Amino acid sequence: MDIRRQVGLNVQRLRRDLDWSQEDLAFESGLHRTYVSGIERGTRNPTVTILAKLAKALGVAPALLLDPVRKPKR
Repeated sequence: MDIRRQVGLNVQRLRRDLDWSQEDLAFESGLHRTYVSGIERGTRNPTVTILAKLAKALGVAPALLLDPVRKPKR
């Protein structure tokens, strides 16, 4: 899987776990909502600085955003 897509899926999962909208995450991380959307869709290539901002807002270590995507439990 493309690393950008992997990061995007991790961000999306963590955001949804917090029951946040993309707008909520954008506000908490200091980013624009359309940028957050692009990251989640895997069309943006975020820098390590952006990953750090997202991780801080989500309350996780930045490395967690790079983890392989977990398969949903059945």
